[in-house]
Amino acid sequence: MTRNNLLHTKNDLGKIAQNETEDPYVKGRGAQFNTANRFDRTQYSTAHVEGIDEWVEASVQTQFIEVQAKTLVNKVESPDVGMLYSMNPYQGCEHGCIYCYARNSFEYLGFSAGLDFESKIHVKQNAAQLLRQFLQHPKWTCVPLSLSGNTDCYQPAERRFRLTRSLLEVCLEFNQPVGIITKNAGVLRDADLLQQLAERRLVSVIMTITSLQEDLRRVLEPRTTTGAQRLRTIEGLSKIGVQTGVMLGPMIPGLNEQEMPAILKAASEVGATFSAYTFIRLNGAVKLLFHDWLYKNFPDRADKVWHFIESAHGGRVNDSEFGRRMRGEGNIAQLVADQYKAYTRKYGFHHERLGLDCTQFRRPGEQMKLF
Repeated sequence: MTRNNLLHTKNDLGKIAQNETEDPYVKGRGAQFNTANRFDRTQYSTAHVEGIDEWVEASVQTQFIEVQAKTLVNKVESPDVGMLYSMNPYQGCEHGCIYCYARNSFEYLGFSAGLDFESKIHVKQNAAQLLRQFLQHPKWTCVPLSLSGNTDCYQPAERRFRLTRSLLEVCLEFNQPVGIITKNAGVLRDADLLQQLAERRLVSVIMTITSLQEDLRRVLEPRTTTGAQRLRTIEGLSKIGVQTGVMLGPMIPGLNEQEMPAILKAASEVGATFSAYTFIRLNGAVKLLFHDWLYKNFPDRADKVWHFIESAHGGRVNDSEFGRRMRGEGNIAQLVADQYKAYTRKYGFHHERLGLDCTQFRRPGEQMKLF
């Protein structure tokens, strides 16, 4: 099927065909436009440039929206993501990864999953207070918490607001084990806290590496740390005793899946001891955003990549079935799975994280209550 046929037979993709060919490229961003919010009945768009009242330039400035959140820790219902509870000090993510499944959650806030998601960052000012209240609750039975279940806790905003650091300080205060997933070298700014947590077996960090090709990384994940710097980050964390792993995700056939052996080899050489991977899936508005991005950046192979993704999800680009959605099915997905199995064995990776110690959890002051 040609690209033109694809756009004509799939109505939602056809809606952005003009955007793919005419709008200027927004440099430094993953999404190139704002998709419609499924919960918003009113939408506006530019029909004719001559008639607009406000000129929209091909650059988008990041805005920080400071909020007082009601909750921080969320129970994770999905069995596919390897965590029981997550906490996210930021909503929206300036990294701008075009494939990010979390983009859809931004619609609940009244924004778009597109450019809004990576430029209107919600900052939960009271994050540390909320975590402390959560851990003080007498019904909390300690299990590991995960930082970055939705958006990256070390995205650029962290340098300014330091919310993730404040959460780690609370975890240290309570001896609360925490797992971190990030793709930003900013995690090393908290090496002092991470080392203290690691000495008590209370922390693990998994670094996402999607590509070691800078030309691909710059457009796929435009505001993230380079692949080389992520490897140096793994090395730095390993040297201070933090159990560190590598996440390969998502693997995108025709774009980066052939890098899996090289990434695993490089990560093992700098101290990563466990690993995980996911296969690309394009849920909700991410389908429209990725399609637009793919044909703008890789017109020579876009049709092939798109059809590879469809072949791994039963003819669609997304599958919501637990146990299958993060791995895919069919020949292409199986080739990726077999490759992962072979090379993790070759380079000595554990597929699962080493256990964190939940027995040390203590609420400050509770020992005094015994007297």
